[in-house]
Amino acid sequence: MLRLGVNIDHVATIRNARGTPWPDPLRAAQLAEEAGADGITAHLREDRRHISDADIDALMAGLRLPLNLEMAATAEMQTIALRHRPHAICVVPEKREERTTEGGLDVAGNEAALGRYIAPLREMGSRVSLFISHEQRQIEAAARIGAAVVELHTGAYCDYDTEGRHDKRDAELAALREGAARAHDLGLEVHAGHGLTFDTVASIAAIPQIMELNIGHFLISESVFVGLDGAIREMRRRMDAARA
Repeated sequence: MLRLGVNIDHVATIRNARGTPWPDPLRAAQLAEEAGADGITAHLREDRRHISDADIDALMAGLRLPLNLEMAATAEMQTIALRHRPHAICVVPEKREERTTEGGLDVAGNEAALGRYIAPLREMGSRVSLFISHEQRQIEAAARIGAAVVELHTGAYCDYDTEGRHDKRDAELAALREGAARAHDLGLEVHAGHGLTFDTVASIAAIPQIMELNIGHFLISESVFVGLDGAIREMRRRMDAARA
């Protein structure tokens, strides 16, 4: 079964815009579970622009679903992860000036350092994922350093679709398929995410090696119109139909 991880970062973004306790990311996570989510993703950024340390405390205490903690490869984040021991940790690149994660980790260019970084996270029992592009060298480097999972960045594919650049979209989709197959052959579990919408999810969900999709911004945006329950259930329906 293809799993759906719901990213609740942008619930916290809305809350932080007014400096109130509402909307509560934990409540959103609990609603996501009721609507059929298989896991919850939260990105604790260095600048705490959306998810806060208190949110991670609340999620760890109040969630029944597995928590996937997204974080940069910094000493501070490693300490936080080692304290909380979440089900999964996804290491992502992070720049202060970016609006959202702009690309994948350069695992091939930082193989030794990332290998040392993820070793204690693996040893404590968390499933360590690396957020990377579909490039073969990045996938192969992820396997060499002992990651359990790679999450393939679908942002370019989604952007090309939105812009109507269908030739580039189709080429990107083909590359994602090749990357997923290569990762699977190397013994990695394959996830995917970034920018996925109702219009773009089916082609990614249909890739047989992909076991999990992590989707956030679109679901929170769509929930303004149809509610979080409705948005998640419709995404789940489209994923299941594509996989069938």
